[in-house]
Amino acid sequence: MNKLSVIVSVFCAFVVSQAFAQEQSAVKQWEDPYATGYNKYAVRPIHQSDIMYIKTLVRAIDLREKQNLPMFSKNREITRLLIEGVKSGTITPYANDSLDNGNKLTIDEFNKLMLIPSDQAQLTPEEIEMMRANGEDVDAIMAASSGNSFFPMDLYQLEIKEEWLFDKQRSRQYFDIIAITMFVPSDHPSNIKGIQYPVASFSYKELCDKLFKDNPKAIWFNPENDKEHKNLSDAFDLRLFSSYIIKVSNPKDAYITDIYGGDQKKGIMASQWAAFTLLEYEHNLWEF
Repeated sequence: MNKLSVIVSVFCAFVVSQAFAQEQSAVKQWEDPYATGYNKYAVRPIHQSDIMYIKTLVRAIDLREKQNLPMFSKNREITRLLIEGVKSGTITPYANDSLDNGNKLTIDEFNKLMLIPSDQAQLTPEEIEMMRANGEDVDAIMAASSGNSFFPMDLYQLEIKEEWLFDKQRSRQYFDIIAITMFVPSDHPSNIKGIQYPVASFSYKELCDKLFKDNPKAIWFNPENDKEHKNLSDAFDLRLFSSYIIKVSNPKDAYITDIYGGDQKKGIMASQWAAFTLLEYEHNLWEF
């Protein structure tokens, strides 16, 4: 092998190694929301070096409230959009609002969580295998025994996970919604479990990009003027919803009611206090 061939071989090996390194770096950055200095789930990302203050909040939304009814209008319920988006493969359902730090749900797992709980005895894995070995249609039997699924109007409880942050570069406060979680309400008559439990969480950025944008069904219904309906992404940006804080980032990752021993009255007061504290912090920034 002459000298030129050696140089070419070394050069090609170098190019391949660099390409592989860049690919691995890209994978790592995608796995880490802040690897590039930006949160990949942010709709309007702000570089970490420009963030002076940040708190992670979780807000509860009851879609039955008067202020929230515009995003829960008949046949245009936000929960209907979420369910249809998952079943069509448009959006990705996650097990919790940690998104990639949790698990992605399959369509079967999502459909199972949508089923109305039943007090009938469930088949064991051994029984399922035995039935399959006998040639029985296990899926049909399980579907029949599991009952029906919840309707979109049954799922009127949502949670929003967002970052409250102050951008020192622009001297502005922002609410950056990261995830929306859909729940089966604890007080629904068909919920025999008696507790609220999550169906799925969704990346808000993905919802805006793939589900809300240019979708005539993704509207905030204006009850005063049909000409002034808004897209759901605009409604969230304009904060046209009613909610209350149920969690502020803390070392134990505890909900406000848990911090106060499950006392709902103290929890409501603490929720209002948390909102006032954030408002006061922003106000005090301008006194210096």
